[in-house]
Amino acid sequence: MDPEARPAISRAPLYVTLAFFAVSIGLVLYALQGSAAPSVVIDRPGTPDQPRAVTVILRDYVFNPTPIYLIRGETVRFTIINGGLVAHEFVLGDDGVQAAWASADAAATPPNDFSTAPPASIPAGVGGLRVLLDSGQEQTVDYLVPDDGDLFLICHLPGHAERGMVGRIEFRTVGQTAAPSSVP
Repeated sequence: MDPEARPAISRAPLYVTLAFFAVSIGLVLYALQGSAAPSVVIDRPGTPDQPRAVTVILRDYVFNPTPIYLIRGETVRFTIINGGLVAHEFVLGDDGVQAAWASADAAATPPNDFSTAPPASIPAGVGGLRVLLDSGQEQTVDYLVPDDGDLFLICHLPGHAERGMVGRIEFRTVGQTAAPSSVP
């Protein structure tokens, strides 16, 4: 054997690796196409005796699902879960409720990173619903949906709304088909 001659190196492992990655990428792209999410149909409004269950997950700077479909005058039982890494709040109410909590949270923001914030509060009678949860916490609360007016869903903790933590509320009637809620 010639000492200068090198044995041929097989390229088969390279081809197998490339084929594996090509198939993997193809499968991932196929899975991402998915099928359309089912339409949302509310078959009965919630009542005080039997509230309609609505689960909302607070992620870092997004509410899941959005929009949230409600029927005017119904009672819903929100199960609110903070699946994010930081504290979030669920503030549901009209413009007055949102303005009150935005102001209260801004006033309670500590002047620097290492100081303790005073608790945020608003005057009694403002209405709406506010749930503040640390990462991993969960709370269940019943809520009577107003018969009229607009509802907004916002997290007013400093910087959260600016980063997109604003949900949508859409009103439906019993049996009305709604587009699927998005879950980013």
